[in-house]
Amino acid sequence: MAEASSVKNGSVLKDIRMDGKTVLITGANTGIGYETAKDLSSRGAKVIMAGRDAGKVEKAMKEIKSCDPKANLVGVELDLASMESIRKCADKIMETEAKLDVLINNAGIMSCPQWKTKDGFEMQLGVNHIGHFLFTNLLLDLIKRSSPSRIVILSSSGHTRGRMNWDDIMSEKKYNPFVVYCQSKLANILFARELSRKLEGTGVTCNSVHPGLVKTELGRHFMNKEGTWNTIKYYLVFPFVKMIFKTPEQGAQTSIYCAVAPELNQVSGKYFADCKIEEEAPAAKNDEDAKRLWELSLEWTGLTK
Repeated sequence: MAEASSVKNGSVLKDIRMDGKTVLITGANTGIGYETAKDLSSRGAKVIMAGRDAGKVEKAMKEIKSCDPKANLVGVELDLASMESIRKCADKIMETEAKLDVLINNAGIMSCPQWKTKDGFEMQLGVNHIGHFLFTNLLLDLIKRSSPSRIVILSSSGHTRGRMNWDDIMSEKKYNPFVVYCQSKLANILFARELSRKLEGTGVTCNSVHPGLVKTELGRHFMNKEGTWNTIKYYLVFPFVKMIFKTPEQGAQTSIYCAVAPELNQVSGKYFADCKIEEEAPAAKNDEDAKRLWELSLEWTGLTK
């Protein structure tokens, strides 16, 4: 694979166009999602920006259009912690969009307190995996009709520290915020792996992405007393970690690469970091776990396929 044809100095070449393409990005109003939306719209794509807060999505759209008046943007409300919201949003997309060339499952939550979604799932697994599993499957017929098309699922290198705790999958018996986060990121890759297998021969690819250590709002719960770090640890460690953080624009490059690079037209079921294929952890290659998670996810979401 010749990554150099699409990437230079860590950034995706600006001359790769997306004219006539429709892209949907979850969590698009801030951080990596915002920068991904900004970049892909500058390439000529119609970008559907999905976010939990409609007001924040509208504000983000205005900011992008202030820099690029020609940007073709659509805002939709999507709360991944609510199946009702997910179904409502998916129904709207299916009714209003003729095609969907790229779906980027970008939204996420990290190391939050022991919260639950509106449907009673542990929040991190619920938002990072279950919500995206439902949303993706509800849109899958449209994505297939749009082939060749792509699905990009944001994971994290944190998956290397994760394991699927099948005996306590919702972390009700024991809750460690970061351990649970790592499980949800492992679930992202297992989902991408199984989905790519199911999509063989359809013209739809599915890959997972590690964006890197990025300074975004994702780490906001670290300071919470119920989160991973307490306030003292945060202020002691953060100044040093900050020096190696990527900017959101830099962190978005691998998502952008997986969405636009011509050399990835036939590449599926891979894990990317820094705009190249990386080796995922052994636990992320467990096909039996991938199938088991898929079946459980069907039960959780009430889907039948």
